[in-house]
Amino acid sequence: MCIEATAITPAQLVAEVTKIKAEGYRFVTMSSVELDEKNMEVLYHFDRDLKLKNLRVQVEKGGKLPSISGVVFAAFLVENEIRDQFALSFDGLVLDYQGKLYNETVQTAASSPFCKYAVSKKEAN
Repeated sequence: MCIEATAITPAQLVAEVTKIKAEGYRFVTMSSVELDEKNMEVLYHFDRDLKLKNLRVQVEKGGKLPSISGVVFAAFLVENEIRDQFALSFDGLVLDYQGKLYNETVQTAASSPFCKYAVSKKEAN
């Protein structure tokens, strides 16, 4: 299954979220996915009238993205969670738990995520 999402750069993120919010979409959540040994993808999910709009931003593991919590306050919680689990940083968080939302020790790219899942396609017999 493939999710339909608009690919944008980190530099475009805050402007795109501001535009989506002005169009009447509400923030639902964010997802993060490991692409390979060096890269991750963060997906931003929005809803209006039961129709989803998704943004896709690629970032290096241990990298930085701008926070959208200044535009959509509720995003601070998911951004802190992704920071704890995947060691990504978010510049400009309105509430920054300093990588300690779930754990008192700061996570690094080498120690995160706590649980690593891999999804593989199994052929039917």
